[in-house]
Amino acid sequence: MGTSSTKSSASKKLKRDSRVEQSHQLDLPERTWRIAAICIFIVAAVLRLYDLSLVPLHHDEGVNGNFLLSLVRDGHYTYDPANYHGPTLYYFTALIPWIIRILFGTEARETYGLSTFVIRLVPGLFSLATIWLVLILKRRLGTVATLTAALLLAISPGAVYLSRYFIHESLFVFFTLGIVVAGLKFYESHKPLYLMLASASAAMLFATKETAMISASVLLIAFICTQGYQRLLGRNEDAVTSPQLSDIVKDVGGPTSFALWIALAIVVFVTLNVIVYTSFFQNYPKGIYDALSTFKVWTKTGKEAHVHPPETYLYWLGKQEAGALFLGVLGAVLVVFRPKNSFALFSALWAFGLIAAYSLVPYKTPWLALNFIVPLTLIAGYAVQRIFELEQGQLRLPVVMLIAAGLIGGYQTIDLNFVNYDNDNSYYVYVYAHTRRETKQLVDEIDRLARQGPDPGRTGITIVSPEYWPLPWYLRHYSRVGYYAHMTPTNEPIIIASSDQRAEMDLNFGSMYRLVPSGPGEDAFPLRPGVKLLLYVRRPGPTASAATQ
Repeated sequence: MGTSSTKSSASKKLKRDSRVEQSHQLDLPERTWRIAAICIFIVAAVLRLYDLSLVPLHHDEGVNGNFLLSLVRDGHYTYDPANYHGPTLYYFTALIPWIIRILFGTEARETYGLSTFVIRLVPGLFSLATIWLVLILKRRLGTVATLTAALLLAISPGAVYLSRYFIHESLFVFFTLGIVVAGLKFYESHKPLYLMLASASAAMLFATKETAMISASVLLIAFICTQGYQRLLGRNEDAVTSPQLSDIVKDVGGPTSFALWIALAIVVFVTLNVIVYTSFFQNYPKGIYDALSTFKVWTKTGKEAHVHPPETYLYWLGKQEAGALFLGVLGAVLVVFRPKNSFALFSALWAFGLIAAYSLVPYKTPWLALNFIVPLTLIAGYAVQRIFELEQGQLRLPVVMLIAAGLIGGYQTIDLNFVNYDNDNSYYVYVYAHTRRETKQLVDEIDRLARQGPDPGRTGITIVSPEYWPLPWYLRHYSRVGYYAHMTPTNEPIIIASSDQRAEMDLNFGSMYRLVPSGPGEDAFPLRPGVKLLLYVRRPGPTASAATQ
């Protein structure tokens, strides 16, 4: 038999559940919602997973791929706080080639497990999982709101573009939203399992990227401001009665039990971070020190590199995320002036809090915008939900708004991801110092030349160009590649130089090597804006003489 306090707590939970159902009585039928959610998910999957090898790897993807190769082939990875982000991307991706090797052997691992498709598959799957988390919020935001948010996120030009990148951002936003969803579930149900999941998500967030400190701070501030704002109004218009801390303590078994669960959550957070940052204790205890020192390094980097004015993110969002931005602003206005839904208020503070926080940091890159695209779509979804409710369940205006947003966003997404993916025109803000598509032609030409020899995989390649990423990824199957970044003595069959080194190549190698044209009337292969590469192949005859340093 339950105690009076237990009965009281259960009664409050029943009231909260009842008021949630009443608040969304104008929602779509469950069957309609499920069909729409499945359709959105299919669209999102196609946009994220179709032809993942189409776009040449970005410079950063090439560097990340190099870390992955070392981890998979040698079983070795050491976190470097000076230049790179956290380890989670590599370990999650490494699972695929490791499993393939166990099932089919090393050759299959190299061919299928370490491919461009596989490494980009992992961020794509995390991006899809983020949409799934959005749909889980149906009970809090409403059916129309979650479908709208999922649709805007599914066709977001930036969310799709960055989910097709082998970088940390898709994992980062998934773990951020994971904290929110798990924390909300714990707040509502008082089940310790969700507290552990929130802790694990927070641990993975901090093990993914050093900017976790910004996201965690904004989440905390948004939560405090949401509670404070409602108290300031002297009323709580939220459809779900906010539980008191005393209710949560009672439901988990009392103060002692509550303290133990909090302690266990902290242990989970610390343990997961230690395991990942120390490379499963291979780099212990240095990995722990490096995990902490990264914040000092990033603070310096945030003031020196990729510096842009404060309004940059709003400018970028206005260019390629206009639908989400407009509806997000509308939703924020609606919920601030009439806070009927505390989670919507929290989402508005989260979205625009992140925009403000990242805008204050001089360091700005387009991929950081993905952090606030997710909460922006949530509050945008709430705007459409409120319009649906104000229209007394009529779908005319919401559907018109979604069709307009869908057509614009869909066109921009297809144009960016499958047509102009390497266009450095200022309109395509996500194309940031990206590798040109001609780089894949360079790789194809190298492969063709190598096949002319007796052992293609052992063809010697000397790279003297200071700029060469992401070539190490594309040349990963060649065992004799030297990356020197300056002129060096060599007699290897192939030399890759920068267009700025043409005179040095002519001086040092003269007629012993010939320049391979990149096309009719062209002799250089564009690598990225301002960087072109030259491909030289050794002429038949005497061995080439050594070049001077």
